[in-house]
Amino acid sequence: MIFSAASWAAIYFLVWWTALFLVLPFSGRSQSEAGDVTPGTEPGAPFSARMGRVIVITTIVATLVFVAINLLLTQELFGLDDIPFLPRFEQAR
Repeated sequence: MIFSAASWAAIYFLVWWTALFLVLPFSGRSQSEAGDVTPGTEPGAPFSARMGRVIVITTIVATLVFVAINLLLTQELFGLDDIPFLPRFEQAR
C-alpha cells in the first residue's frame, strides 16, 4: 500500500478544499447583479450564497479528482519516483 488511510484522508481533504475555491466563484449572484443592495453592505457581496449546493458540487468535483489521483498512484501509471525533483526511495523487502 503506497499510503495509509490517514494519508488518503488528508489528500482528499486538500483536494476538497482546493475544489471549494474552484467552485465558489460560480456559486451565486452578487447583490448588484440581483438589483437588491442592502444599505451599508458591499454591492459585490453575495445575494444568496446557497452553501448547501456549493458543498454538494465541491464534493462531486473533489471526489472525481481524488479518484483520478488514486488511480494514477495505485495502478502504477504514475509514481512518486516519476517526479524529477523528489529523492529516489527504495522499497523495503
